[in-house]
Amino acid sequence: MTASPPLNGHQRPAMPVLGDWRPATPEPEPVKEQRDPQPEPAVETAKSDTIAQAEAEAIRARAWAESEERRIKAEAEAKAIELKAAAEAEKQRLANERQRMQLEQKSAEHEARIAEANRKREEAERATENARRQAEEEQEQAAAAAEEIAAADDKWRSYALWFYRVCAVVALPVQLNAFYDRDALWLMAAPLMLEGGAWVVQKGAASAVANGRPSWHYRLIAWLLAFIAAGINLWHGLNAFDPATALGTAFASIAGPGVWDLHEHGRIRRRDGALTRRERRARDKAAKAEAAQRTAEEKRRAAEKAAAEKAAEDARTELTERRMRLFPKVWEHAEKLAADLGETDPNAVWARAKLDVEGAKPGESAEVFRMRNAAEARVDAAREKRSVNGSSPQVASQVLGPKKPRVYNPPARPGRRTKGDVKYSPVASRQASIAARDAAAKKTVEKDPS
Repeated sequence: MTASPPLNGHQRPAMPVLGDWRPATPEPEPVKEQRDPQPEPAVETAKSDTIAQAEAEAIRARAWAESEERRIKAEAEAKAIELKAAAEAEKQRLANERQRMQLEQKSAEHEARIAEANRKREEAERATENARRQAEEEQEQAAAAAEEIAAADDKWRSYALWFYRVCAVVALPVQLNAFYDRDALWLMAAPLMLEGGAWVVQKGAASAVANGRPSWHYRLIAWLLAFIAAGINLWHGLNAFDPATALGTAFASIAGPGVWDLHEHGRIRRRDGALTRRERRARDKAAKAEAAQRTAEEKRRAAEKAAAEKAAEDARTELTERRMRLFPKVWEHAEKLAADLGETDPNAVWARAKLDVEGAKPGESAEVFRMRNAAEARVDAAREKRSVNGSSPQVASQVLGPKKPRVYNPPARPGRRTKGDVKYSPVASRQASIAARDAAAKKTVEKDPS
């Protein structure tokens, strides 16, 4: 029995032994010479059994081979299904992994956006809180400064008022003594008039300051009354008392109204928004810095303008040279046209000169149109997948042919020209007759010159 061929590159397994091995073909036995040529019945029966056994063995081998083939096929299908299931599982795992990564990425991005939004909100809240706190601090500082200024103003006003009163008390006795007269006691009211008048005028100045009206004339009258009182104290003190009393009372007459006038002067300056010396110096310094910056900016702009003008002039010169070199005829016509129109620069009339000479606007010419048309034809041919040169078979197929088909009809005999077969036109006949007469007349003149 021959071995089975390999299946799918693998050696077939050994066929199970179902019984005793027997040769499918019995060994030949020595043939004995028989006298009777008729076959014996026992020999025929043995041959039939051997054939049946071989057929049964072949059937069993074939059945085993078929079952083995089905088993291998089933195993291959199961393996393929297993591999396919593994591939599908791996594919599903990768898809799930990608989906999980996408979800994680989206979640991370969402959390990042939320964190960014929270951070911005916290920053905005902190900025708002800082601004509110700073505003409150500024308000508190402004309120404290205002309270401090108000307290200082109140103290300054109170001190100035009390100083004015003390100075009046010091200066008034000497003035009363100066105007004392037993026969004219009413003259003692003059010092009261001077000191009281100065005080009344100072109150008028304060009212003018509060109402925003001019107060210089009130202050001038108050100073005049103060100097009059000081002069009286100085004169009477020197004559009736000692120089110290005279100088002290004279100073008191001037110091009281003077200190109060300083108080009013400060109120006027604060009302008018006058600057202090430090503020004026800072203002002047800032003004000088601004003027210097403005001057530097003007110089920079002037330099930029000059550079731009120079660049424009250079570009204009270069353009003129290129036009003169590339378009000599157009430039010559442009110069004539500019002179005719009163233009100083031929570039101003270049468009018109180009149109006059070449019949096209700047940027266009016959060569440009031809080049553009050729390029468009190439693009159309490439788009339609056809050749640029030659006629199109599609167009040729759509052209109508002649109405009657052309039939070749050769002449029955070769063509021969005879006299009179082609008639001349009347114009040609007349011209030929004229030429003949002229030729005859010329010959006659040559024969008979007399």
